Amino acid sequence: MLSVIENGISYMPSDGIGQEQEWRRASFCTAGECVEVTERDGAVLLRDSKDPSGCVLSFSVEEFRTFVLGIQAGEFDDLSTVRANRI
Repeated sequence: MLSVIENGISYMPSDGIGQEQEWRRASFCTAGECVEVTERDGAVLLRDSKDPSGCVLSFSVEEFRTFVLGIQAGEFDDLSTVRANRI
């Protein structure tokens, strides 16, 4: 799997990931501006649904599991109300 490290973030160009991958998004995603997720070669991959041919972030299963646990614990709830002009 081609992986690029830039500023400490591991990602890969999406052209290395075929359309055969089954990308999933949250059922709460209704506006089409979502994060999509899939699994490949033991890694969890994330991409922006608005730019499916853009870069893909790659995380180990443990990294992703830890992030999901933080979400479930409410550690990032404040980010769900951030206004676009504050980012």
